Amino acid sequence: GEVCNMINKKYNEFLPSMQSAEDLVSQLDGLSSNIDLLKAGIENEVQRDLNVAVAEFTELKQQLERDTLVLSILKKLQEFDTAIKEYNTALLEKKYVAAAQQLQKARSSLKMLESRKGFELKILKALATELTVQTQNMLYHLGEEWQKLAVWKLPPSKESSSLESAMHSELHLRTVPSKEEEIAGPPVASVLQAFAVLGELHTKLKIFGQLLLKYVLKPLISYPPLQPFTEEQSDVFILRFKSEGPNLDHSSPMEVFDKIKLIFEVLHKYLLNVPLEQPAEDKKDRRVTLAELLGDTIWEELSDCLIQNCLVNSIPTNSSKLEQYIEVIKATEEFEKALKTMQFLKGDTTDLLKYARNVNSHFANKKCQDVIVAARNLMTSEIHNTVKITPDSCVALPRLPDPGAGDHLKMQKTSKLLHNDTVNLENETKLSQYTFSLPACRISSSVEKLMELAYQTLLEATASTDQCCIQLFYSVRNIFQLFYDVVPTYHKENLQKLPQLAAIHHNNCMYIAHHLLTLGHQFRYRLTNILCDGAATFVDLVPGFRRLGMECFLAQMRVQKGEILERLSSARNFSNMDDEENYCAANKAIRQVLHQLKRLGKVWQDVLPVNVYCKAMGTLLNTALAEIVTRIAALEDISAEDADRLYSLCRTMVEEGPQVFTPLPEDNKNKKYQEEVPVYVQKWMTFKELMIILQASLQEIVDQWADGKGPLAAEFSAAEVRSLIRALFQNTERRAAALAKIK
Repeated sequence: GEVCNMINKKYNEFLPSMQSAEDLVSQLDGLSSNIDLLKAGIENEVQRDLNVAVAEFTELKQQLERDTLVLSILKKLQEFDTAIKEYNTALLEKKYVAAAQQLQKARSSLKMLESRKGFELKILKALATELTVQTQNMLYHLGEEWQKLAVWKLPPSKESSSLESAMHSELHLRTVPSKEEEIAGPPVASVLQAFAVLGELHTKLKIFGQLLLKYVLKPLISYPPLQPFTEEQSDVFILRFKSEGPNLDHSSPMEVFDKIKLIFEVLHKYLLNVPLEQPAEDKKDRRVTLAELLGDTIWEELSDCLIQNCLVNSIPTNSSKLEQYIEVIKATEEFEKALKTMQFLKGDTTDLLKYARNVNSHFANKKCQDVIVAARNLMTSEIHNTVKITPDSCVALPRLPDPGAGDHLKMQKTSKLLHNDTVNLENETKLSQYTFSLPACRISSSVEKLMELAYQTLLEATASTDQCCIQLFYSVRNIFQLFYDVVPTYHKENLQKLPQLAAIHHNNCMYIAHHLLTLGHQFRYRLTNILCDGAATFVDLVPGFRRLGMECFLAQMRVQKGEILERLSSARNFSNMDDEENYCAANKAIRQVLHQLKRLGKVWQDVLPVNVYCKAMGTLLNTALAEIVTRIAALEDISAEDADRLYSLCRTMVEEGPQVFTPLPEDNKNKKYQEEVPVYVQKWMTFKELMIILQASLQEIVDQWADGKGPLAAEFSAAEVRSLIRALFQNTERRAAALAKIK
């Protein structure tokens, strides 16, 4: 009974808790199905609404960005518009700087608009055009104003620049009555600043600077008599020119500097003393003045002109005047200082001053330049104006100083002539006559002058400062190097075409080589102290000059040889002379060769030294004889008539050949050289032997051969003689016997 009670009791307690658990479960089931419903609802509806909302949001955000962009663009468009309006107002009131600044504003607004990617407005094209039109309009107005402010009255452009035309130039600068100035500031300033703001000032000043150089500054430098004078009226300042004083070639640097300074002072006072607002992008620490800008554009050209047309001419040409040059250097310093004060020049020593201070080297350079120019003119002058040189000719030479005389010699002009026969090496030593003598011949007078120039310059070198002495010595060496390079090229065609010029050129080179042997020697005391280890010599140039003369003459000889062979090639090989036509051709060829030699003998007469003349003519005559021998010796068949005709052709050569030797103008003196022809013509005896064979019997030929010891054997080989016998004689036993003896 007890146990049942306990179980009942527990059971009763258990029931309700189970009940509640069951309730709980059923509640949970309900909840769970609610959640499923809800989930299905969310998946179906809410999610959809949410997507819509996000899309709307993004769209709104983009809309906003677009609106902001449009707004900023509209703002820029408005800024552009305002700027253009304000520019128009300012322009009407002639407030040029303000107007220019408004244009720049409009320009930067337009830049912003153009930089927006993906936003190409049709209107931008129109705005850019509008801006360009307005800028051009403004520049036109400014240009008009500028033309009123600085008025040029110029000579008609057809006139070439001359002192006459320079006197017709005027420059009018408008000065403004003071009562207006308080309102708008000086118009010069506002016009030029407006140009500066628009970035066009540089162009304007450049044009002004060019006119200033061409019509004012350069004429003042180039025409010494030209003087500037000025006139001030109530509202305008005028710069004019007049011609005063002697018409010198060059005015002194001092005078030129004063004139130029006056011009700059006027410009500074009336036109250029204006500080500039820089265009917005390059803000500098300081304001640049107009004077400085103008200075920048013209200084280089002006200083070049001053150096070339004024300082160069003031460099002294002899050493004594060098001391006085200090004044010029001072004046140059003053001139630069004045220009710096007016702000035309910035920075330190310019080229102009450097040039003036460097006078010693310019003196030497000028001297050397004059020497080289003179030398070059001599080298490019005609070769064929000649002078006769004889062994006792001499170069006109000033008396040389004693070795101890030191630097400060006064130059003594040509008090003593240097004779070739006693080459005056020092003033004491005499060498025997003809040690260094040149054979008589003709040289170009220009080359004789060139040599005098070389001696003269070396003499001047010995009296100069060390630096100058060295430069002058080297410029004399340069004369000869220049000759070596210039003459053969400059006269090339004539040297090839004209045998006489080739001969003169040959002599010129030999003459120069001859003098170069001793040229340094006369001046060695003075020069060797300065030039290391006795380098004061020209001997090293000698072989080059000899070669130059030889090569040119040999080239001419080759041309002449070629012509001789060319003429003989038309002689039909000297075969079948019994044919009239063949004989005529051969005869004509020989006549032409003799004519050519005769003409050469004439053009080289009295030009070439006699020994060179005889060698040259001998070589050419030899070419002709050797060719004739070769052709005749090669013939396979010579009839009796052929032999007679060949003999008479050869006789013409032997009789008339020597007569082409006429080395001297006096005929009676040429006999001696004509008799010596065999000495100069190597094949002379061969030719004579050939003539003997053409007339000889078989026996005479065998006798002339004399077992290989006779005169014939000295000139021809056995094979050649046998070949000639076969050509001249019929095949007989007597011929066979004769041939057997020639071996």
